[in-house]
Amino acid sequence: MRKRPWWKGLLMATSASLLSGCITINLLPGSAPIEEKRISGSGADKVLLMDLSGVISSNESEGLVDHPSMVAQIKEQLNRAVNDAHIKALVLRINSPGGTVTASDIIYHELQSFKLKRKIPIIASIMDVGASGGYYVAMAADKVMVHPSSVTGSLGVIMMTVNARGLLEKVGLEANTITSGPRKDMGSPFRAMTDEERAMFHTVIMSFYERFLTVIHEGRKNLAPDDIRKFADGRIYSGEQATALGLTDGIGYLDDAIELAKREAGVEKASIVTYRRPGEYKNNIYSQLLGGSSNVLSLANLDLGAMFRGGTPQFMYLWMP
Repeated sequence: MRKRPWWKGLLMATSASLLSGCITINLLPGSAPIEEKRISGSGADKVLLMDLSGVISSNESEGLVDHPSMVAQIKEQLNRAVNDAHIKALVLRINSPGGTVTASDIIYHELQSFKLKRKIPIIASIMDVGASGGYYVAMAADKVMVHPSSVTGSLGVIMMTVNARGLLEKVGLEANTITSGPRKDMGSPFRAMTDEERAMFHTVIMSFYERFLTVIHEGRKNLAPDDIRKFADGRIYSGEQATALGLTDGIGYLDDAIELAKREAGVEKASIVTYRRPGEYKNNIYSQLLGGSSNVLSLANLDLGAMFRGGTPQFMYLWMP
């Protein structure tokens, strides 16, 4: 009797195990803990390169593989970095038009808390766009650098809501709302906003705007409050314009920001490291770090459906032309 090849027996056993549910093979990378990856440089001292890419949001991405929200990812990385004494500086690569008011503020707060614990220099490097909430987060850095072709600014607040009343009338639908008070359904997509309600929303927006101005003042001690208010009318600035106004500290590329971080930390030689999840390929400082959209202007990461679900108005530090 002819002997069966060993590999055929192994294949049959593996197939049987799979069918019985004894073995699970993950064809797609899951949410595994982050691990450190050295991408350049050498030495025991490290400069950590972190990424803020895409629209800033607390929403988790959904698809074939679920990913933690941007806020959760930033927090995870800072939690790891705070316990690594070899990290001597942090470079935050920003490529974002901004996002929700709360998510932007949380990331800013987490960076501030990290600075208090570690007392190491943080350098923000703005890539294509670092506007509105992206600039807000950058105010947690000690220095802010922009590329020659960067766009920044758009300092202010925008509220987004929808009015579906006309559409409902066209299709013959009517929404009935019962409330405990006349303002309970403010911002409802099923009716027009009154002038009084618009004024109420504007009051909330201005409170967020004042906080934005305060954060800028705390991050840009060189600017007088009146100048900040004058610059913060919603317009965008080129990198050169922002630097001339004092909103940023200098023009340079990402490697210039890394060299600045080393100088601020007082180290001559350092390993440039980043954090990644198993299966992600990061081989240089320009590799996408957190999986955000490379085309931030397309707002590909902005889940408009989630933001407007239920008709809830959204307050945003966002450049959305």
